[in-house]
Amino acid sequence: MEEKEVEVKEPAQEKAPDESPKENLIPVFIMGKRFFVPESFTIITAMEYVGFQFKNAVGCREGFCGACATIYRLEGDYKLRTGLACQTVVEPNMYLAQIPFTPAVKAVYDISKLKPELVSIQRYYPEVFRCVACNSCTKACPQEIEVMDYIQAVKRGDLETAADLSFDCIMCGLCAVRCPAEMVQHNIALLARRLTGRYLLPRSHHLEERLAEQREGSYEKDIEELMGLSRKGLTKRYTERDLDFEVF
Repeated sequence: MEEKEVEVKEPAQEKAPDESPKENLIPVFIMGKRFFVPESFTIITAMEYVGFQFKNAVGCREGFCGACATIYRLEGDYKLRTGLACQTVVEPNMYLAQIPFTPAVKAVYDISKLKPELVSIQRYYPEVFRCVACNSCTKACPQEIEVMDYIQAVKRGDLETAADLSFDCIMCGLCAVRCPAEMVQHNIALLARRLTGRYLLPRSHHLEERLAEQREGSYEKDIEELMGLSRKGLTKRYTERDLDFEVF
């Protein structure tokens, strides 16, 4: 019986696509497999480029929601790096892995029954005192927040400083992933900000004034007039609006 010659093809992930792209393709490893992607792509766009579809672990794509936390390694570097997949640009032979969710403890509490004191945080997050000041949390933060510093502020009972230092936190949880003391820094900071906002910051008199005006019905007539306008009338009112107002 005559033998037939069989052609063996390389796996699709092992070679660059046949089409000629406008920019250079570089190899990256996603979940252990090699793919070729445009060198200007972020991790998310690179993964979508090769066929991955995201149903979770992706959100705003602008670096604000913290949903796309990722860990990766670079070729020839022993360090395990962290970042946001929507903001981190791929590099040659980068090894990638997505973190769909950070299983961090989140306490349930009634903020109106708590006091703006250290004991309130100690009650729900006693592990805050296990901090060894290794600074791994700060190194992992994609927002470049001084995470260790605000944890130390919490331990001193300085909730206002903790709230201020953690204000830009996007709740990605990468600090908790790297913490050897197994803390949940982002949730601790959230409680500190809520206590500060509820009890320690001065009340906005502008808000109180506007709420009083609403209770008195000061805007009812204007709202009814707007509700009665046609689309054309609303467009005309919008384009002719007076923007000469005082900004507080």
